[in-house]
Amino acid sequence: MKRITYILLLVIGVTFLNSCKEDERDVDQIEGSKNLAAFDDVNSSPSFTRVANGSEYTATVYVKLTGPTASDVKSDISVTIGVDTEESTAIEGTHFRLSSEPLTLAANNNHLAKYEFTMLTAGIETPLPESPVVALKITQASGDGSVIASGKLYPVTLNYACPSYLEGWYACTMVRDGVDTYEYDDYITETGVGTYRTTEVGHWIGGLGVGTPGYTFQDVCGVLCVPQQYLVDYYSNIVQGTELGTVDEDGTLHITYSISSDSWSSVYENTYVPYPEK
Repeated sequence: MKRITYILLLVIGVTFLNSCKEDERDVDQIEGSKNLAAFDDVNSSPSFTRVANGSEYTATVYVKLTGPTASDVKSDISVTIGVDTEESTAIEGTHFRLSSEPLTLAANNNHLAKYEFTMLTAGIETPLPESPVVALKITQASGDGSVIASGKLYPVTLNYACPSYLEGWYACTMVRDGVDTYEYDDYITETGVGTYRTTEVGHWIGGLGVGTPGYTFQDVCGVLCVPQQYLVDYYSNIVQGTELGTVDEDGTLHITYSISSDSWSSVYENTYVPYPEK
């Protein structure tokens, strides 16, 4: 009796497995024979980085028509975009807001269009333990019988940077190799989100006369980092941080970096004290 039961379960299992495979083949055949309204995955892992200062920012992704007969589609295609809440860690209304308007893939624009949604930063306290991800999906496509909505999810990472306001004049005290001390004024310029460039680098106060003056460092929520870079973007000498820098409550910066070549190396300990007004 047990043997008969086992054989029966085996038959049912094989039948169920074949049925699942047939379903998968049916889906593949349907999608393979249809044109798809899909996200343009030229960037397979898109991300947006913005400062969490209470502002709202526009994030842009692209949607296109693709498929075996996409070039034969002459009409405009209307698509609706939503979110897979199970696959998303970002919360709608907290981290993002979607447009409720359908997106049009216009025939006279090769059925390519940009979709804009809003990245929210109000009430976000940085740094976050993990960047939230919103899994976008195309839920509906209409306008031509050969076009269906792609079922592929499009995860977008929302990176929240801490507000950073380090640009300005500083009185710098630099100690080279623990021995020689230099004092000078330095202007630090913001060049990107949390990215800055000094005016001076090393002991060549006043510049080297070539390249891009100073060195680049990054501020990640009060932790300063000097990424590896060429000296003034010109010489082969390598400039890089030897440890992570810090920002004091009064705005004083502490940055230590090295400059090295094949024949020598020096370490520079820098203390930047901001001028209240200059």
